[in-house]
Amino acid sequence: MTHRDAPDFYLTAADREEERDKNLVTASRIFVALSRSKSGTLAVKEALGEVFPWARHLSASERSDFAEEMVAALSDAAELTIDGNAREVIAGWRATARIKADKSQHVVALAPTEGDFGPVEAIA
Repeated sequence: MTHRDAPDFYLTAADREEERDKNLVTASRIFVALSRSKSGTLAVKEALGEVFPWARHLSASERSDFAEEMVAALSDAAELTIDGNAREVIAGWRATARIKADKSQHVVALAPTEGDFGPVEAIA
């Protein structure tokens, strides 16, 4: 249903939602298990490159960090029902890739700064 002054919501059967949660937990645990081996870690990093094409602008070390943070955030979503973390991880790494993709912005970002630059407006 759509509400004028509140987020939209939908009704679903409890058993269906429980099944969806169990599937998320299973998928998350597979990623965690994969990330424990060298070949699994490589597979997860390669998969992230397919899912998030902008990750090509990250260094190999940054892609590893992104994969590690993403697996942890998905685990938190599945095991602890903390859903916002994965979105934040993606947004943060995407912003890094965006800066690195634009060479002129990247040079400016690497330059030393001093002082307070005041409030920052978020770009969607």
